[in-house]
Amino acid sequence: MEHDNRKSRGLNRRKFLSGAALGLAGLALPLDRADASFWEAFFQKHFREMSDAEIGKVISRLEKECEKTYKKAITIGNEKALPGVLFGYGLDLSRCIGCRRCVYGCVDENNQSIDPQIHWITVLRFRKGEKWVDLENSEKYYNPDKVPQEDYFYMPVQCQQCENPPCVKVCPTQATWKDPDGIVVIDYNWCIGCRYCMAACPYGARRFNWAAPNRPAEKINPKTHYLGNRPRFKGVVEKCTFCIQRTRVGRYPACVEACPVGARKFGNLLDPDSEIRYAIKHKRVFRLKEDLNTNPKFYYFFAYGK
Repeated sequence: MEHDNRKSRGLNRRKFLSGAALGLAGLALPLDRADASFWEAFFQKHFREMSDAEIGKVISRLEKECEKTYKKAITIGNEKALPGVLFGYGLDLSRCIGCRRCVYGCVDENNQSIDPQIHWITVLRFRKGEKWVDLENSEKYYNPDKVPQEDYFYMPVQCQQCENPPCVKVCPTQATWKDPDGIVVIDYNWCIGCRYCMAACPYGARRFNWAAPNRPAEKINPKTHYLGNRPRFKGVVEKCTFCIQRTRVGRYPACVEACPVGARKFGNLLDPDSEIRYAIKHKRVFRLKEDLNTNPKFYYFFAYGK
């Protein structure tokens, strides 16, 4: 039933795009997408409907486009979800010092635009004793001489990789979905930039490219994943994918490695001996906006005695 529904939506999308193409044919297209490869991408099948051979062909085309744009060889992987793995994330708020090194590590790893600036992780500052769960009224922009500041604590927020993601439900083209390892992914070639997913996300975790992403070639991470950190287009939505290009080959997300105080934990929720399961069992764990029934796989906690 799910496949039939996906197929039906895919056909509807292609029918819509076929009509739209007639209007677009007379427009001046961006130089980097005005050649034949643009039309190949325009009518590309849904990722989950393509065979491995078709995916390989698409990836080959995209790698050539990236090399032409950035004058640098970029590989685009397609590592599948590992069997028996459901990724979970933990963050110790007792340790976080608000240094934003996780943000910078994420930007470097995941090829986020520098101008205009896009961050997948937002570090929020709260004054101790205040109603800190009010995310909408937290401080996103703080710039003290030193962190951490006395009487403040910090909460990094990114995609919560919900088990019941509202963003997936509202996408009209099914450009975003949840993979078996729990990572909510996006196919940028199928995203039409409607931003319904941004409106649906209760965590403000998705970002929209209002302008052509700008990142110097020397700052491009050449090892990418089709559903993750490959260079994006203008007019699409992007977000954290738990560094899919790293975690599906047994590495930690970049933000985990970048944290100087060890506040971030990551692992397999199905493995009783993983560090994330240890945190859930032994720490005072909570999840953001649990009343919304999104069932995030991102767990916050304080150490005992804090």
